[in-house]
Amino acid sequence: MRDVYLYKKIITIIVGSILLSIGVNFFLVPFKLLDGGMIGLGLIIKYITGMQPGLVIIILSSPIFLLAWVYRRDYFFSSLHGMLFSSFTIDYLSPLHYSFIANFHLPSVISSIIGGIIIGLGIGLMLRYGTSTGGTDLLAQLLSNLVKINVGIIILIMDAFIILMGGIIISPKTLLLSTITILFAGLFTSLCTIKLKGQKNAIY
Repeated sequence: MRDVYLYKKIITIIVGSILLSIGVNFFLVPFKLLDGGMIGLGLIIKYITGMQPGLVIIILSSPIFLLAWVYRRDYFFSSLHGMLFSSFTIDYLSPLHYSFIANFHLPSVISSIIGGIIIGLGIGLMLRYGTSTGGTDLLAQLLSNLVKINVGIIILIMDAFIILMGGIIISPKTLLLSTITILFAGLFTSLCTIKLKGQKNAIY
């Protein structure tokens, strides 16, 4: 039974990371849009410096994972694989977005919606099997234990700050469209995880 769960978790990390990477590279990057959390920070630095966002995510996440190793190793182990594989996949699929842009001409609003949906599905699938991309979500979990504030509120504050920063640095249009992306990503993440409490075979 444990082997079956482990197999499903591995498949989920792979599929979730691919969905996440497709949403980022094919629908956000062409219009300089942002997601929340560490992915958003990675994209901001990509737009400014040209660095690969996956590499940036790993670098910026390292201190957070170090804290998790010291204080909450269950968080560390539940998020490390998702963070590493999703970061690798984002950078690996990055060159493909040029051919996608050349063949598909989507309005920026539609792209922000589709990108949010696909990213939300990817993150939601990983959450169903007890893993995530870590980053600011992991930091929010650690902070929630310290300050006794709901982790969802902390994540919302962090995402809002990242999107606002991106809007100031890049453009007001980035701020508006990225807000749409985050709303749809949050909605579809919730839809993917809403059955967790009611399912007897839920991973928790």
